[in-house]
Amino acid sequence: MPTKNESPRRLKLGRKDTTPRKPPHKKKVNVFHQRLSSLTYHQACRMLGDNGARLMRQGGRFTEIDPDKDVFLGGDLLRIKVRDLEAEFRQREDAPEFKGYVVTTMTLQSARARQIQTNCDACGTHCHHLGAALEYVLDSRSLLGLASVPDESVPLENLTESELLVRAMAEREKRAAEEGMRVVSTDSTSPWADYVVTSHNTGKSYRVALRGNEPHQSYCSCPDFRTNGLGTCKHILNALTKAKQRFGATALSKPYRRKHVSLRLHYGSGQPGDDFGLRFNLPHRKNAAVEEIVEGVVDASSTDAAGVMQRIAALENIGSSPIIYPDAEEFIQRQLTSDSLAERCAEIRHDPAHHSLRTELLKTALLPYQLDGIAFAVSVGRAVLADDMGLGKTIQGIGVAELLAKWAGIRRVLVVCPASLKSQWRSEVSRFSDRSVQLVLGTGPERCQQYENDSFFTVCNYEQVLRDLERIESVDWDLIILDEGQRIKNWESRTSNSIRSLESPFRLILSGTPLENNLGELFTVARFVDEQRLGSAFRFFHRHRVVDDNGKTIGYQNLDHLREMMRPILLRRTRAEVARQLPERIDEIIRVTPTEEQLEIHNGQMRIVAQIVGKKFFTELDLLRLRRALATARMSCDSTFLVNQQEPEYSSKLERLHELLDALIQDPDRKIVMFSEWKRMLDRVERRLDFIGCDYVRLDGSVPQKRRTSIVHRFQEDPKCRVILMTNAGATGLNLQSANVVINCDLPWNPAVLEQRIARAHRMGQKNPVHIYNFVSSDTIEEQLLSSLACKQELADASLDFESEIEAVAMTSGTDDLRRRLEKLLLPKTAAPLDESGRRRAEEDAKRLSQSRQQEVSKAAGDLLSAALGLAGNLLGHDASVASNQETVDNLTAQLSQSMEFDEYGRPQIKITLESQDALRSLATSLARLIQ
Repeated sequence: MPTKNESPRRLKLGRKDTTPRKPPHKKKVNVFHQRLSSLTYHQACRMLGDNGARLMRQGGRFTEIDPDKDVFLGGDLLRIKVRDLEAEFRQREDAPEFKGYVVTTMTLQSARARQIQTNCDACGTHCHHLGAALEYVLDSRSLLGLASVPDESVPLENLTESELLVRAMAEREKRAAEEGMRVVSTDSTSPWADYVVTSHNTGKSYRVALRGNEPHQSYCSCPDFRTNGLGTCKHILNALTKAKQRFGATALSKPYRRKHVSLRLHYGSGQPGDDFGLRFNLPHRKNAAVEEIVEGVVDASSTDAAGVMQRIAALENIGSSPIIYPDAEEFIQRQLTSDSLAERCAEIRHDPAHHSLRTELLKTALLPYQLDGIAFAVSVGRAVLADDMGLGKTIQGIGVAELLAKWAGIRRVLVVCPASLKSQWRSEVSRFSDRSVQLVLGTGPERCQQYENDSFFTVCNYEQVLRDLERIESVDWDLIILDEGQRIKNWESRTSNSIRSLESPFRLILSGTPLENNLGELFTVARFVDEQRLGSAFRFFHRHRVVDDNGKTIGYQNLDHLREMMRPILLRRTRAEVARQLPERIDEIIRVTPTEEQLEIHNGQMRIVAQIVGKKFFTELDLLRLRRALATARMSCDSTFLVNQQEPEYSSKLERLHELLDALIQDPDRKIVMFSEWKRMLDRVERRLDFIGCDYVRLDGSVPQKRRTSIVHRFQEDPKCRVILMTNAGATGLNLQSANVVINCDLPWNPAVLEQRIARAHRMGQKNPVHIYNFVSSDTIEEQLLSSLACKQELADASLDFESEIEAVAMTSGTDDLRRRLEKLLLPKTAAPLDESGRRRAEEDAKRLSQSRQQEVSKAAGDLLSAALGLAGNLLGHDASVASNQETVDNLTAQLSQSMEFDEYGRPQIKITLESQDALRSLATSLARLIQ
């Protein structure tokens, strides 16, 4: 027992109880399993050598690990198949047996040394495959049976209700006894005080209020206490154990004496909505007036925040102002705001098509179902928007933020999305609203400063949350939006835990697939939005999952009840449901951030372009280098493999394209036309389609004309054939009305070519809305080209169309136009659109280029006419060695000179007047006969 002179704020750790606690039939301890269950992240990094942390990060890309198919754990062996997507896409022809996965194994080197031996059958050394396997072990201990709990031989789902509660309590008692925790008290005179409990494992601290020995008497601020329904947690149990070690039986037997009336949040029994709500605590001294006011909200809970506020006001009127605990205050604030917003949103949802906000909320008119989705999310405050792909979840997310800013005064929004979508969010925010946006980029210190910015939107990716959690948690976010929210589906992953620890009054998840494989994913997504909605995890799985005697999931049950529970917070619309509201054509720009390897190639080529453009005159060699540099820069935006044909391949565009295709193929009604300038890019796309298991056909310039009809017919008529791959060679003359999706992997120079591509599907007779996805690599020539296409600058496009007319432009004053347009492409992407004077200049430029082309054609025609007449002379049998009659030549020259003019370079020109267009045709025919 500590003396009075000891520090009053620190409780000494009590001695561990060394009394054996072996159950009657305890199994023999498996040292290998025990070692895996205690493995830490830092230990895993050390197992992988000096580059362990990097290999673990790289291994994080490999998430396709199915515990039922890819994992075997038995005895002293753990075997994991890591589905290496990159290796599959880089498969060479000399390795056709490659199956798309790499087998990694772990075993115990020696029981005495307790060292884990690892092996990768593909690499034979420390590698990212082992990093992926170790990452999986750390994130999935429960799935592997490594987080042992009492009665682990019996699956959780097969326990009775009472057995389930006993097991859940025993698990927390075990953790409380085994995990190291630092406990600091605010009052050394009584065990019933407030404590700060810090976990040695995670470093996180929680506030614990000990008020008695029984469940539901005490409080902890940890997530488990709020959701498990047990009325206790490992932190409370640990603090209670240490309090018992310090204070005697007499002190522990005295009940906590509450001096003031207080208001707390009661978290119920863990059943969805079961007795959850606000409750008053009465002081130990009786007060009839107080008891009358709080009657009915002492032993029972209330979710009527407005009614509770009336009781609080009544208490204050009699001089008994209650103490309101933080969780109760947060609940009241959120509930009152939600009630107010719900009333206003109900008016919108009654008739969204005719509500004024449909055209006033954002810079573009919303479709009725989009405004309805915005109103739904705002009305509940925390929601899951699970519309089909292509229905505009991003614009609805922006609309939710805008409406909350308008009605609730929010000022800071955190958007968490995949790294490939960050640029897309910046573009969409700028397109649809006037709000400021900050992308989180750069080094750790730079990122930390960016979270503190004054922008309305702050956009980061999931990996950054894991690295910058402490700094993100320090910011008071008003709204958190998770784009592709299914990324947090793995309940035990560090990313999921980090995301779920973030606080904000409003939350929104955007996900077309909130449930991909199992109900556990839906539970995790729902937990971020509403902790109480589905109750405790062990009760949820006990209620909905069906397992065999070995614990393997064989089915699900009570799904009708689950649907009803999710209905208030989840909204999903399919394309079929809103088809009548969709426009005939939906254009979407998908911006992707290129990899460092892609940017290195691209920027090197653009430096060559800038060097050539800076020259006063272009030579033919300069033009050749210019064409090559521009083409290489554009190819690098697609993939490094298009440039060097070397592995490994780097392509963020292919990664994002893979995700898009995978999602589109899930919808059996989608038929896709995909274009690329480069045949080699289509080769890379084919590999992705093969991996997905999608049937497709291909049409490019190498396909004989006689085969094209059968290829098109198969795409049009065969429901199993979902994609047709095409180059610009297939962009004209084809009717592909069965298609309702057009994907442009890259943009052509000419907007007319782009429209030709789209016209294959979006044409008269098309009965379905056509969705067009244009892929653009951010901060590259593609983004500058996008601006040029959007402004419809035909001159720029014609000047850069190297496939047909570059010679005509390059060898005349058109080089000035070419230089001007290239310089414009090299300018920052923030260049302003053309004003009226700019349009006039563009028209003048177009006229000047047209004149230049006429001059070139005239010159070519003159050369052709000279050659033809010379050939005619030879054919007529004149001897070239015989001198012509000089007098005749002089007379003809004098007569021709009367019709002669001079161009700006001093070259002689002769204009020929013909009676009609037929005469021109006749002249061309005669010349053609002469030179054939």
